[in-house]
Amino acid sequence: MEKENKTSRKRGKGGRPQEDDPATHCVMVRFTNVENAQFLTLFEQSGMHAKALFIKARVFDQTFRVVKTDRAALEYVTKLTSFYAQYRALGVNYNQVVKELHSHFSEKKTLALLYRLESITKELVMLSEQIVKLSQDFKEQFMMK
Repeated sequence: MEKENKTSRKRGKGGRPQEDDPATHCVMVRFTNVENAQFLTLFEQSGMHAKALFIKARVFDQTFRVVKTDRAALEYVTKLTSFYAQYRALGVNYNQVVKELHSHFSEKKTLALLYRLESITKELVMLSEQIVKLSQDFKEQFMMK
């Protein structure tokens, strides 16, 4: 009876399922050095990962996207992101400092220290406004390109 169950069960081939319309036809193209350089430039600008897919898209007149990275913009955004992370950490530290001032110092001393902290905070706000203005200027410059 056990043998009947094993033989009556159908065994699959395994592996990846077959495609309905597999790509079986191969076409070869040869480029000169200049043409190859142009091709590679277009391929890199497209941002595609496979040259074959890029060639298919161009042959069948499909649109392709061009990805251009501006090093200055990338560097600016990276620095702005790290600055924002530091700014957030500063906010957390600010809350901790105020809490510690109230718990460890007298009211008079706490008010004096808070006044100094407030003046430094005003400078920080002015600095952040300058950063926002610079970011807006950078965005306007970037949009003009």
